[in-house]
Amino acid sequence: MHGATGPSCAVALYDKDQLHIWTHSQGVYPLRESLKDMLQLPAERIHIKGVPGAGCFGHNGADDVAAEAALLAMQVPGKHIRLQWSRQEEHGWEPYGSAMLMDAAAILDARGRISHWQYALWSDTHSTRPGGKAANLLPARYLQKPFASGGSTYSGGASRNSEPYYNFPNLDIKAHTFRGPLRVSALRSLGAFANIFAIESFMEELAVAAGKDAYTFRLMHLEDERAIAVLQKLQSIAVAKEHGKDHGMGIAFARYKNTAAYAAVAAQVQVTRGQVTVQKMWAVIDAGEIINPDGIKNQTEGGMVQAASWTLREQVQYDTQIRSLDWFSYPVLPISEAPEVEVALINRPTEEPLGAGEAVQGPAGAAIANAVYHATGKRVRALPILPEKLL
Repeated sequence: MHGATGPSCAVALYDKDQLHIWTHSQGVYPLRESLKDMLQLPAERIHIKGVPGAGCFGHNGADDVAAEAALLAMQVPGKHIRLQWSRQEEHGWEPYGSAMLMDAAAILDARGRISHWQYALWSDTHSTRPGGKAANLLPARYLQKPFASGGSTYSGGASRNSEPYYNFPNLDIKAHTFRGPLRVSALRSLGAFANIFAIESFMEELAVAAGKDAYTFRLMHLEDERAIAVLQKLQSIAVAKEHGKDHGMGIAFARYKNTAAYAAVAAQVQVTRGQVTVQKMWAVIDAGEIINPDGIKNQTEGGMVQAASWTLREQVQYDTQIRSLDWFSYPVLPISEAPEVEVALINRPTEEPLGAGEAVQGPAGAAIANAVYHATGKRVRALPILPEKLL
């Protein structure tokens, strides 16, 4: 789940036939189009102002709270209505990231190179953002005349990064969809996190089978000089502190969406009685021309720590209803366990800026899983990597 530290909040005022809303939504215009549909109000009578609020990456509950506040405000014209969800409401009603299942197979030739690659994925949608559809607003489903549950507004999210960036002579990739039991939508990096986790975990397995080290095996399958450069730079800076028992180092690489920023990540872990501690993470980013180096480093550092939390801790528990309603039933990585992070930037002033906001999540998760394998000899293929999966 997004699990915003501050639950979603909005303020609404309906005065003189004009609806005013203050919200931390990511998209005020798509929200306005959806509210126009839900409230049966002309767009020119809805004014939405974006204001700072709890972090909204992807699609969390911010739009839903704004819609609820709007409904309430229209019942009491002339009065400001401030609505804030509780922690339990935020955890229990926000749109979650989709579950995914990935299946991979490959053939190695006599030289230890991949000659055939077969990959299939199954996923629910990765975006039910408002996008002009009232049905994608939670309260619209509970009106006296409810709007039917909306579908995806972006079909490409599930297959994002499902095609490896490596050069394989023969590729077979299939994407399948399913309708899951939970309300799901955009979570940072969409399907790229799971796809890169699967691809880079499998690349590590194949490297071991081929008798190659992690860097050499990946470089054998790359021709893009910028991809080669980030891996070589990572190899030069990622030096393990210890090589003793229960320690492991893992790496991973991807080019986000296969068209955006290049990212290579290394992770060093220690595993004690099944408990994984990420001691340090390194990342090398090539996002084209660098305009704000501090901004790219901040995004990359935060992305690595967030991915570590996803990889080791986070999962939504549910049966007939959501059971992860607080920070005990939905634990995130505490600050005391956040790894040391180091980021190196490769500046390409003659290339277009590519952005780096979601480039590192997939490689970071896969690097941790690969490090756990090298520390324990156990390959965990289902996230999160909980102690019971290693003991």
